[in-house]
Parts: sequence; C-alpha cells; structure tokens
Amino acid sequence: MPAHEPLKFAYWVPNVSGGLVTSAIEQRTDWGYDYNKRLARLAEDNGFEYALSQVRYIASYGAAYQHESTSFSLALLLATERLKVIAAVHPGLWQPGVLAKLVATADHLSGGRAAVNVVSGWFKDEFTKLGEPWLEHDERYRRSEEFIRVLREIWTSDHAEFNGDFYRLHDFDLKPKPLDVPGRPHPEIFQGGNSTAARRNGGRVSDWYFSNGKDYEGFIEQVEEVNGYAADAGRAGAVRFGLNAFLIARDSEREARETLREIIAKADVDAVEGFRGAVQQAGASTGDKRGMWADSSFDDLVQYNDGFRSQLIGTPEQIADRAVEYKRRGANLLLLGFLHYHEEVEYFGRHVLPIIREKEAEQAAREAPLVAAP
Repeated sequence: MPAHEPLKFAYWVPNVSGGLVTSAIEQRTDWGYDYNKRLARLAEDNGFEYALSQVRYIASYGAAYQHESTSFSLALLLATERLKVIAAVHPGLWQPGVLAKLVATADHLSGGRAAVNVVSGWFKDEFTKLGEPWLEHDERYRRSEEFIRVLREIWTSDHAEFNGDFYRLHDFDLKPKPLDVPGRPHPEIFQGGNSTAARRNGGRVSDWYFSNGKDYEGFIEQVEEVNGYAADAGRAGAVRFGLNAFLIARDSEREARETLREIIAKADVDAVEGFRGAVQQAGASTGDKRGMWADSSFDDLVQYNDGFRSQLIGTPEQIADRAVEYKRRGANLLLLGFLHYHEEVEYFGRHVLPIIREKEAEQAAREAPLVAAP
C-alpha cells in the first residue's frame, strides 16, 4: 500500500447477540439497534470509514439472536453521515438481481455509502434447514464468482447480459443505477476466505479481499497469491486487502495480555467446540486443505475470525507499530472487533489512531524520493 494513502479502519457491527468473543467474560456490548446507532456515530467520529454487518440466519454457537444484515445496514446508513456500511450476504439465499436493486436503493438513500460482503457460506444448516442445497466447497465459490459478476453487470450496464451455470440475465436494465461516486464504478464488493478458491475469486472479481486474522507471513502469502490471480485476470492492482483483528488496547501491555488471558480462560467451551466442528469441516473439504479455519486452534476460535492471531494487543504504541507493519505488507484496511465497543472505539480514536497517523507520516517521509538541490 502506498505510504501516502492512510490505512482505513472498519469495525464488526455487533448485530448478533453474544459479542465478538465466545466467552463468559463481561462484554459491554449490545446487539440492539439503539446501541448500534450510537456506536456507528461514535465510530465515524473516531476514524472509522467502514462498518461490516454480520450475517447469521439461525441461532448458532453463542449467537442466539441475529438482526438481518441488509436491513440493519440500511438503518445504520440512515443514522450516520459518512460511514460506509457493508452488508454481508449469501449467494444461494439471495437472488443477485434482487440484491442489486436493494443495494442501489440503499446507495441513493445514503448518498453513495452502501457496500456488500459476499459470503460463500460455511454453516450447512443455514441452507439445508431452509430447504436450499448445500453445494460442495469449490462450487459455492464458483456460484459466488458468478454472483459478483452479475451484480457488477447489473450496476454498470443498461442492457445487462449474463449466461452462467447459476445465474442468467437477458437484456436487464436496472433503474436507478447506484450513485455515480468518484473513485468507484459501483458499490464496493468485498469477499473473504482462505482457500485457493477464495483467493482465486478475490483476484478475479472482488474489489476487496478480507483475510481472517493472520501473522505477518500468513497475511503476505495471501496478498501475493490474490495479486497473482488478479494479474492473470488482467486486474493487476485492482484488489485491496482487509485484515481481521481483535483489538485490545490498554495503558499497559500487561493489562492487555491479562484481558486476552481472561477471555480465553472464560471461553464457552461447548460453543467454541461446536463452531470448530462446523467450520473446520469446511476447510477440510477443500482439495488442498487450506480453507477457512483449517489450522485454527481452540484459542484462535474463541474470536471466531481468528482475530487474536493478528496480535493488535498491547499499548497504543505497540498496536500502532503493528498496524503500520501490516500496512507495509499490503493491508489497506483493518477490520476490528472489540470487547466493550463504545468505550474502546473512543479509546482507539483518542489514543491509538493519532500514533498510527504519526507513524504513517514518518514512513511516507522515509519513502519519499529525495529532491536534488538546485
């Protein structure tokens, strides 16, 4: 990522019950709308450009209640002025033309701030209990690729055509189109994953690729491979990268590490083990065994997107150092979760973000070309 471009920040919207860790530790976080409306306004005033609404359709693994992601995202868009809200959606449960219409409307109502995160699906029961087929892993990603291509075709063409294995369009014209916003041809399309199929999709069709929590080497490996697929598809430089992290910023490293220790010590073992059984069968179902969560430990899965692995845990200075290092390795955005959202989002904006911006400025100065004296 160019040193002159500031690192962007997103947060996980807590629109499902149970918080962002599967633990009995106190989480001063609420899944209701009033709490989330205030959080969204706090976030956009404390350095956050994006929010990601989660999607679960039935109770599972510590998430007994869930607000639907697209409607909740629209509500947050209407409650804010600058925040871009990303709604997570499942191909197979959504028809892409219907979603394209919904997002175009949300884009108009919000002044061009709507986005989607295309989730290929890891939870079999969400499909089979609705009577929908559960496709083999790589087939789910093939369907997602077509889904993304259809969204883009509908949003950008007056006579949309598509002929795929999962979706077809015949001279379809969506009006109104999403807003014409400088810097984007259509609402941004995010997609995550870890498997070869996910990386291929990221390179070939996505605007943004979300990585689960990773250390430096694990993140670099994904960036390089996704960029390789993008280059093969004639999209070199087109994909931007987000990294998941659970942020624990405290005045001392000892306090931050003690918070992490307590989260894991108080983990809901049955819920974490149930989640592990569900998600690791998804990773193991890939041909090369490197799907999502394929190598996650019990401790990793207490934060269900491996957020502890990114190690944004410590003092503001330590976290800023690590954030800037991830930027240097290709991160354009950090997707953050917190234990106590309201308090910790404000703490981030007041104590962590200013140090990150200082370190970015220092990095940019080091990388700036020397100007010869006349």
